[in-house]
Amino acid sequence: MLCQKSEHVPLSVLLKRELVNEKADRPEIVSGEANQSKKGEDYSLINTDCHRVVADSVTTYSVFGIFDGHNGSAAAIYTKENLLNNVLCAIPADLNRDEWVAALPRALVAGFVKTDKDFQEKAQRSGTTVTLVIIEGSIVTVASVGDSRCILESADGAIYYLSADHRLDSNEEERERVTASGGEVGRLNTGGGTEIGPLRCWPGGLCLSRSIGDRDVGEFIVPVPYVKQVKLSSAGGRLVIASDGVWDALSAEEALECSRGLAPEAAAAHIVKEAVQLKGLRDDTTCIVIDILPPEKTNQPLQPPKKTGKRVFKAMFRKRSTEEPPKLHDEEEGYFDPDLVEELVEEGSAMLSERLDTKYPLCNVFRLFICAVCQVEMKPGEGISIHHGSSNTRGNSRPWDGPFLCVSCHQKKDAMEGKMPSSSNICFFSYILSSLLFIDHKIGRSDG
Repeated sequence: MLCQKSEHVPLSVLLKRELVNEKADRPEIVSGEANQSKKGEDYSLINTDCHRVVADSVTTYSVFGIFDGHNGSAAAIYTKENLLNNVLCAIPADLNRDEWVAALPRALVAGFVKTDKDFQEKAQRSGTTVTLVIIEGSIVTVASVGDSRCILESADGAIYYLSADHRLDSNEEERERVTASGGEVGRLNTGGGTEIGPLRCWPGGLCLSRSIGDRDVGEFIVPVPYVKQVKLSSAGGRLVIASDGVWDALSAEEALECSRGLAPEAAAAHIVKEAVQLKGLRDDTTCIVIDILPPEKTNQPLQPPKKTGKRVFKAMFRKRSTEEPPKLHDEEEGYFDPDLVEELVEEGSAMLSERLDTKYPLCNVFRLFICAVCQVEMKPGEGISIHHGSSNTRGNSRPWDGPFLCVSCHQKKDAMEGKMPSSSNICFFSYILSSLLFIDHKIGRSDG
């Protein structure tokens, strides 16, 4: 999928010339998917053959996603069809491979927010969780809102969490953010002081703190994703992406254990089968399994890791200096331990002033007269800095520094941070006001 077309060499010529050479030293991607549907609101995206053209060369990358809809399927369908293109359009053309990978985390934030903003303008009430995975060589970038999850098993058997749960029940930081932004958090009150079920956000009653859509809930339910970017070892690994229908039944270790030694398609089917057998088909249950293999192991199931004791869950990664941009050159492969997963980026803040800021030198990542979220062109002086009115600036950022937002995107930013009424609250208060005026009118007529 391409956001911008090359004007230099036809794609067919580039593919023939470049892909053979590229394939020789890049890991191979083998994937499989399984699903059991109850509501018909789970959707998935699998594309292992995306092409990006830069000047006279081409590179490939793979994209996977799970979109778990609620209150209807419209948000899940719309996000599946539009999110990736919105992300790609937030990355300037002609970046080299290192720069493109480094720009992905910021572009994912912009793409998620734009997709949510565009969908809400359609006045649909549904919402969706999203877990989107982009694999470029040995770099895996995951962006997520909601409670679908992505886990990684490395070649040495360690398990890494590449997504974050945005359930109000389990995330105290998100509960505090929602209430600080104007929402209320509590359980369903059945009367008489009895409360049941998970913690929910009111108005609306959503048990998630982040999603795409959900127009009637409130802008404090934000589409800003948690993003994790890691570099795999040369030995590769296995990714499992699944909706909450799987994770409500199985732990990460159980999902990997029950599918061990199976090819990705069979592994995904077995994970879904195990989840449904344990909990029953109470929700849509979707799973994608991806093996990232060294070229010589193409089309072979990932071999079970050798066990030397109880397998380890990795909460911490080897971290690269924030001042050093990710490098993908072959010569660095010998520097790192052969089975070490290296963390490049981890960002979870819901503040756009933090997430759209940039700490590494990328030329023209945010163009002066282009909105950093919706990519609309602005006249000089029309753009509003993301730092305007923000107390959460990084370093020496000033209110007149970029990147810049258009008026509508800046209004959305303020609404998400509780600085102005959200569209749902405006609709709610308008409804209350109109109801009061109607009642007053009726009383006035009866009194007359």
